[in-house]
Formats: sequence, structure tokens, C-alpha cells
Amino acid sequence: MPRLETGQSAPPFTLPDHAGRPVSLSDFAGHNLIIFFYPAAMTPGCTREACDFRDSLVSLQQAGYDVVGISPDKPDKLATFAQKESLTYPCSRTPTGPSWMPMGHMARRCSMERRSTGVIRSTIVIGPDGKVPCRSTTSRPPVTSPP
Repeated sequence: MPRLETGQSAPPFTLPDHAGRPVSLSDFAGHNLIIFFYPAAMTPGCTREACDFRDSLVSLQQAGYDVVGISPDKPDKLATFAQKESLTYPCSRTPTGPSWMPMGHMARRCSMERRSTGVIRSTIVIGPDGKVPCRSTTSRPPVTSPP
């Protein structure tokens, strides 16, 4: 599946967060934004990643980055996840449709001999101008410093 490449503009979005508040790309205009996509809240790998962003949030903000987590989970599950793990950044539900395919968070997967297309763990950095300053990555290692 295609991904946003260096220099491309991120597609505009407005998504409800875990508390039902709208979160838009335009809310972060003039700021660096890290969007991390995760396939399922409250699973070991996704929880570890979300908590790592939580634990790194102050240093990321001091370096000029905001964070948004996006998954395909329903709002009530996201609210439970955010409360249980004390997440202090927005957790939103991924939209569907072709405008989101370039974000790079969807891929073909094979699980238990079933093939499907779904959210993969990935991270995108969007610069203050709304463009991608560096190639998006699949997130596996813990967050240790700003991108």
C-alpha cells in the first residue's frame, strides 16, 4: 500500500478522540505532529507503544512535537484504554477510505492463515507546514527521542 513520502502534504482530517472531542490536522498547524497508528488497543505491543509515547511526551513536547494515536478501535474501547493507561494525548479512531491509504497505516496481513487488509503499527511525522519531513516508518522500537 502506498505511503506518504518526504515532502508530501498530509491529507486533512478531523476525527473524534477517546473523549468525543474533534481532533483535526489543522489543530496542529505550525507544530510538529507525530501520528502513530496501532492495530488494537489493550494488546501487549500496542499498549507498550502507547505507554512509551505517554512516558516520552514531556521530552517530545519540549522538542516541539505533539502526539496523536490512531487505531481502528471503537470509541468506548479507546476511552477505556486511555483511562486505564493514563494516556494524556488524543487517541482517535482511524477513518476508512481512499484518502487515508497514503498515510501508510494500512497493509495486507496474514494472521492464522487469513489474509486481510488492516492497520499496521506505523508512525508518521508531519511538520509545521503540514508536510512529511521524513519517510514514515513501521514502529517497533521504543520511542527514545524526537524524530
